[in-house]
Amino acid sequence: MNASKYGFWMSSPNFAAAEMARLAGYEFIILDIEHGSFDLQDLERLIPFLKAIGFEVLAKVLGPERGPIQQALDFGADAVVIPHILSKAHAEEICAFAKFPPLGDRSFAGGRTSSYTGFNDEWVATQDTKTRCYPMIEDHGAIEEIEGILSLPTVDGVFVGPSDLSLRRERGAYSRKPGDFDDLAKVAAAATASGKVWALPAWSPEEKAFAHNNGAGYSVLIMEHGAIFQGLKTAMNDMNEISGK
Repeated sequence: MNASKYGFWMSSPNFAAAEMARLAGYEFIILDIEHGSFDLQDLERLIPFLKAIGFEVLAKVLGPERGPIQQALDFGADAVVIPHILSKAHAEEICAFAKFPPLGDRSFAGGRTSSYTGFNDEWVATQDTKTRCYPMIEDHGAIEEIEGILSLPTVDGVFVGPSDLSLRRERGAYSRKPGDFDDLAKVAAAATASGKVWALPAWSPEEKAFAHNNGAGYSVLIMEHGAIFQGLKTAMNDMNEISGK
């Protein structure tokens, strides 16, 4: 069983929230660029800050396209999480943008990752090894072809999107039904068999236990907005209990 890393899901460039998460012991950050309020200047500043205070940075990019993938890696993200992968063939095309030729089709930028200088073959090999690519499993076709996706040399692991997966598997809104956990078990088994990692947004105690018991490499424990709301609600509930409301 792999030792899981524990992460914090960020939806905005909240530097203080990141510092608090690090103080609380979180090991990685996932930046939800797809649904969050990040622009390119935010990412250019935030990613090196997160790495400087000790975080591993996973960037959930805007979409399955070359530009967003390369920008996140050029800013220094340790990994890209790529949403809306439809199949093995789609993963083969899109995940290539995260790796340099001849393995993939990433384009070189002479910026932060190359210390603002040139590059050599050793640098390329190091980048392809250290910067990782995690396609999301959130579509019917992707989970049906999970073994094939994990077999791709440009894929270092997978990241499950349970909410979209439930909708696209026609189970309706994600509510941790048996079918949901059956899909999670299929992903976990395929990842284990391939020797690659899998990641899960583990908001509930049930999901946290599942991630722990099934060898998730990354468990995202709480969202930025959820953490703020939970803190606000707890304080209000305490006061209402004292005042008898």
